[in-house]
Amino acid sequence: MISRRFSKSHDFLAWSLLIILSVIWGSSYILIKKGLLVYTPLQVGTMRITFGFLVLLPAAVLKIFRLPGRKLFVLLIIGIIGNILPYILFAYSQTVLPSSVTGILNALTPIFTMLIAVFIFKYKIKNMQIIGMLLGFLGVMSLAFVDESGVFGSFNIYVMLVVLATLCYSISLNLIKVYLSDINSVIVTGVSLLTVGPVCLIYLLSTDLIHVFNTVPGSGLAMFYIAILGIVGTAFAMILYTKLIQITDALFATTVTYLLPIVSIIWGILDGEVLYHIHFVIMLIILIGVYLVNKNFKKKEKLI
Repeated sequence: MISRRFSKSHDFLAWSLLIILSVIWGSSYILIKKGLLVYTPLQVGTMRITFGFLVLLPAAVLKIFRLPGRKLFVLLIIGIIGNILPYILFAYSQTVLPSSVTGILNALTPIFTMLIAVFIFKYKIKNMQIIGMLLGFLGVMSLAFVDESGVFGSFNIYVMLVVLATLCYSISLNLIKVYLSDINSVIVTGVSLLTVGPVCLIYLLSTDLIHVFNTVPGSGLAMFYIAILGIVGTAFAMILYTKLIQITDALFATTVTYLLPIVSIIWGILDGEVLYHIHFVIMLIILIGVYLVNKNFKKKEKLI
């Protein structure tokens, strides 16, 4: 990753975008939770993709035929690994886990991003980054054993669903950086959604979605939450993220990772979720690990 200094005149805009992105992405988990009150995890995940796909469809259609076949194949992989799989995994995990806990676990994404860059793209790792990764995994494993009463109990497999989702995000980020860095992020997002969006739409129409929407109380509001998740949390947020990287650098942009859990915890508490001291201790351990992993990202270009 290359870090560059940015003009002070852009400071206010940069921090504004960072805060807006943190609020948008940190709010994703409570929106998933609200959608699950009516719809199944598969419906929530595929609806999120469908709404994002439809919003970015004009931009994607204009560019898709101008992209070489090799890049289209990579975009298809990103559509599956970076969109369908994590969105569905997050939805399934939140049938059990509080939205605030999934927000905490999402902070693992930079750690997995580094691991993939090290073992696949030969990024050179430093000792402090190894310590950071170990701390991150220690936090995750600890969180996997914390039960609903805030004490250590049996292993919670649903935590691993979130871990797998963050791994999917990390693979997608590395693929974008290595193979698609010359393409605008809005086009990357739009075309990757276009490669999987029609399948998601067909699936939704084959389910009882329309019947549920017409008969179940609160179904319209739940779909509205999912629409916000797809349109704002996926499509619009990527446009802001692209702008943030353009006026600063990717190193500054990764700071959003530190703010996401704070936003998700605030939403969870407002929604009546109970967090115990152990959750905050574990969150601190994970965030320290993420900080150590990101601290020296200055020399390599292959890692986001």
